[in-house]
Amino acid sequence: MNGVFRDLLDKCVIVYLDDILIYSKTQEQHLKDLAKVFQRLHENRLITKGSKCEFLKSEVEFLGHVMGADGIKIDPKKITTIRDWKPPTNLQELQSFLGFVNYVRRFIPNMARITGPLTDLLRKGTLFEWGERQQIAFDELRNFLMSPPVLRIADPSRPFEVLTDASDFAIGAVLLQDFGDGLQPIAYESGSCRQLNATTPFTTKKCSPSCTHSKCGAGGGVV
Repeated sequence: MNGVFRDLLDKCVIVYLDDILIYSKTQEQHLKDLAKVFQRLHENRLITKGSKCEFLKSEVEFLGHVMGADGIKIDPKKITTIRDWKPPTNLQELQSFLGFVNYVRRFIPNMARITGPLTDLLRKGTLFEWGERQQIAFDELRNFLMSPPVLRIADPSRPFEVLTDASDFAIGAVLLQDFGDGLQPIAYESGSCRQLNATTPFTTKKCSPSCTHSKCGAGGGVV
């Protein structure tokens, strides 16, 4: 399917397996983009099922997210799932929870720092013991995901800004753009810096290759 729409990808089309998302800035342009997609499907003898199609929507669910003019949000059904999630009682349940969290990681500032006590339990040879540190991390993640931020959709015509931050155990970054109403988040990213140590200079951590960036924010607690 990617080959069929290769020249339209990231311009007006997103494809995942057999799902096709067509997006446009205006309704007039959207009708033109739809015509291109239908023509391409016809040329390749591909058929869509009407009952599975939605047209001219201002907001649409796609791959566990809700996408609209105001940005990208986590699907409300997933928020219900996280609300009802019980604390893990074994390694398998923890891996399932972290897998869910990883899927929505772009919405979570400081994720590597927050999940540290949880990912520690995944280390080889570590006994699974759910203590206060793990419960605090679990509650912080669950509470945050109950009202996650709306992420703006990146506009390639506007400049990007990346702010980074670091602690002794994690580094993080947020991708931002100014749409005329101040800097707005596009995505968050973070990672463990266990390969570094507490004596590593703060600026070295912030400029670690694990966090490629174009501009470093000087303030602490940015991400």
